[in-house]
Amino acid sequence: MFDKTDRIVRLKTVLDRTGLSRSTIYRKINEGTFPRQIPISTNGAGWRESEINQWIANPPAYQADESVTELDWPLSSAAR
Repeated sequence: MFDKTDRIVRLKTVLDRTGLSRSTIYRKINEGTFPRQIPISTNGAGWRESEINQWIANPPAYQADESVTELDWPLSSAAR
């Protein structure tokens, strides 16, 4: 699913494109109904634009890849 030309987008872009709140995004990530972030630096993470586009195209049908484990970083526990 990851294309070499796929961009990494940050939280502000995801918020703007989806219309969801930050807390809703992190709740949906924990539920497995929204794409997970990928680490892009020690203190930063982003989303693959293709996965966000897939979610936007059909939100109720989106299911996160079960092979991806939860990221171990402070935001994941704060969002619970």
